Amino acid sequence: MNLITPLITPDTTLLDVSFTSKKKLFEHAAELFARTHALKAPDIFTSLFERERLGSTALGHGIAIPHGRIKGLKDASGAFYRLKTPLEFDAPDNQPVSLCFILLVPQDANERHLQILGELAQLFGDDAMRAKMLAAAAPHDLIALLGAWTS
Repeated sequence: MNLITPLITPDTTLLDVSFTSKKKLFEHAAELFARTHALKAPDIFTSLFERERLGSTALGHGIAIPHGRIKGLKDASGAFYRLKTPLEFDAPDNQPVSLCFILLVPQDANERHLQILGELAQLFGDDAMRAKMLAAAAPHDLIALLGAWTS
């Protein structure tokens, strides 16, 4: 079992959604996490937005991993977004982002945070896996695909 699969559910796996900006994506994610984890949406949005201001969380190849630390969050949590219309994310390769994994971790989750980010980078670095994620028909298909992946 990998560290990624337990972080998402069918409710936090959104396929073929569209946003007009990173800001709109972060606003949507903040509302989603607020609903699913009884957190405050403004706190989530601020954490994601402030981290992004430090430097782009885009990795290249159409991938981004926005992440933030959240006071009051008990354990790491994620949301997977497959974007219908790729978004500009200031990626190192100047390619827009179409696959986005938003990661929230507790305020003091240093080691686990880094382990999850490392695993996400490995996952998204796999060309064949990216193609499969882009082709998944439904959220449960994508979750099963991630569940079968090993680093």
